[in-house]
Amino acid sequence: MSKRISGAEILIRSLIDQGVKNIFGYPGGTIMPVYDKLYDFTDRINHYLARHEQGAIHAAEGFARVSGETGVVFATSGPGAMNLLTGLNDALIDSTPIVAVTGQVATPFLGKDAFQESDIVSVTLPVTKWTIQVRKPEDISLAIAKAFYIANSGRPGPVVVDITKDAQTGLAEYEPQTCNYIRSYHPSPEIKDSVLLEAAELINNSKRPMILAGHGIAIAKAEQLLIEFAEKAEIPVACTMLGLSSIPSSHPLYKGMLGMHGNIGPNINTNRADVIIALGMRFDDRVTGDVTKYAPDTKIIHVDIDASEFDKCVKSDLHIHGCVREALEKLLPFVNENKHSEWLDSFRPHEETEKSKVMEREINASTDDGKMLMGEVVSRVSKAFGEDAILVTDVGQNQMFGVKYFGFTSPRSIVTSGGLGTMGFGLPSSIGAKIGAPERNVVLFVGDGGFQMTLEELGMIMEYNLGVKIVLLNNNFLGNVRQWQHLFFNGRFSATPMINPDFRMIADAYGIPAEDVSCREELDGAIARMVEHTGAYLLNVNIEPKDMVFPMTPPGAAVNEILLAENEYYKPENN
Repeated sequence: MSKRISGAEILIRSLIDQGVKNIFGYPGGTIMPVYDKLYDFTDRINHYLARHEQGAIHAAEGFARVSGETGVVFATSGPGAMNLLTGLNDALIDSTPIVAVTGQVATPFLGKDAFQESDIVSVTLPVTKWTIQVRKPEDISLAIAKAFYIANSGRPGPVVVDITKDAQTGLAEYEPQTCNYIRSYHPSPEIKDSVLLEAAELINNSKRPMILAGHGIAIAKAEQLLIEFAEKAEIPVACTMLGLSSIPSSHPLYKGMLGMHGNIGPNINTNRADVIIALGMRFDDRVTGDVTKYAPDTKIIHVDIDASEFDKCVKSDLHIHGCVREALEKLLPFVNENKHSEWLDSFRPHEETEKSKVMEREINASTDDGKMLMGEVVSRVSKAFGEDAILVTDVGQNQMFGVKYFGFTSPRSIVTSGGLGTMGFGLPSSIGAKIGAPERNVVLFVGDGGFQMTLEELGMIMEYNLGVKIVLLNNNFLGNVRQWQHLFFNGRFSATPMINPDFRMIADAYGIPAEDVSCREELDGAIARMVEHTGAYLLNVNIEPKDMVFPMTPPGAAVNEILLAENEYYKPENN
C-alpha cells in the first residue's frame, strides 16, 4: 500500500507534476496547511510573496503572458479569495491561463458564516472557465489535473480550485493524475477542408485583403506562421493591442495598431478592404467603433478557437472554428502567391499624415516649461533598451502611448490589461513578466493613478531583487479620464486632479534607485543611468497634464472618423 500523505502535500506534488516552478500568493488561516507543506519543497518550487492578493494574481498573469506557461496563485478564504476577483476577470477576458488555489473553511463549517468564509464557487463562476470545491484529500490530484487542462486548452482562461481545510489536513494515497479529455468539453474542434478552400478562394480573388491579428496569435504561438501567410499573399497586417509583437514593428507588411487610439492607416483601410482575415480576435468595441458603419462592404473571415465570438459583435461571412495556428498551417498551401502593391501603397499617405501631424508633434515636443510629453518619453526609452525588451503598461494614457511608441522585434513582448482595462495591473504584472523572462529587459510605463493602486508590490521587487525598470509618467492627473472630460464633458475636471506623494522617496524606502526627471534636458541622462543599472530603477517623469492621445476615434463614431487633434478631423482625399 502506498504511503498516505496529507491533502496539502498531494496538492504540492500535483503542481510539481504539472511542471509548476513558480507560485504567487499570500498565506492565511485556511490555506496554512498548504503553506506549511510548501516549506518542504522550496528546492523545487519558488513562492513569491505578494503584498496583496490582487498583486499576486496580476503577477501570475504577467508571468503567464511572457512565459507561455500557466500562472499559479494561492490565497486564503474569505477576503483573500475575494481579492482575486479582479485578476480572474482580467484573465478571463484576455484569455490568460491561471490556476488559482484558494483555501476554504472546513467542511462542517460550510454555509454557517464561519470566520473568513465566502462562497467562492458561486462568486467566481462568472469570471472563470471552471470552478470546483474539493472537500476530500483523495480528490485533489484529479481536480488539479483537470484545472490545468481546462486553463490551457481551447481558449485559455482562469480556473479556481477551492480546497477545504479538512481536505488539506486529511490523509490519502497520492496517485498522480493526468487529464486530456472531459466529456462534453471539446476545446480543439476539427477544421474542415471545405471551409479552408472557401476562405482561400475569397483571399485569392481579393484585391484589398487585410489581416487583423489578435491575441490568439501569441496564445497559439503562431507568430511565424502569421508572417509566412502574410508574405506569401502580400497581405498587410494590423494588430489589436494584445496582438502587438506578433509581427515585428519594422516588418514592411505591418501597418500598425487597430482601434480607438490605433494608427490611421489600418483604421481607414479597414473600411476599404474587400476581404478581412480576422485571426484570434474578438471585434471588441474599441476596435470597431460604430459597428453599423464597420467594414460595410467587406467579406470577413473570422478564425477563432471560441465559437461564441462568431457574430457576437460583427457579422462575418465565413467562420473557421479552431486553433489559429492549425488554421494557418492548413490554409497556407491553398493560398496563392500574390502581389498587392497598389493596396499596400494606399497606407502610405495615412502613415505620412500621422507622422507629420501627430507623432512628430509628440516626439519632438517643445513645451516652454520643460514638461515632457508621453510619446517622446516612450520613444526615447524604447530606443535606449532596444526592441527586444518586454513592454508592460498600466491602463490609461500611459498604456496608449506605450503601445504606440514602443517597438517590437520578438514575440510575447507586450503585457497589458486589454479587455477589462484594470488600473493597478502594471506594476505586479511587470514583476511576473520579469520572473517569466529573467533574461529580458522588462520596462513598465505607468501613470501616477494606476501606480498608487498597487505600489505596495514594490515590496516584491525589493525582496526578490527583480530588475524591473519603471517609468512613471506623472502628470498629477488621472490623465485618460481628464482627456475625455476635456473633449466630451466641457472641461469639467471632476475628481481627476491628484496631489501626489514623493515617489522617489517611496522607491528609496524599498531600496530602489530612483530619479525625478523634471525637464527635457535631464531625460536622456536619466534613461542612460536606468539602462546601465543592473537592478530595478524608477524614473518619475514630469509630464505635461494637457498632453492627449491622438489619433482618436471618438466614442460612438465610425472607425474611420478620426481626430488628429482637438477639433481637427482627418480628411483623406480618398476616404
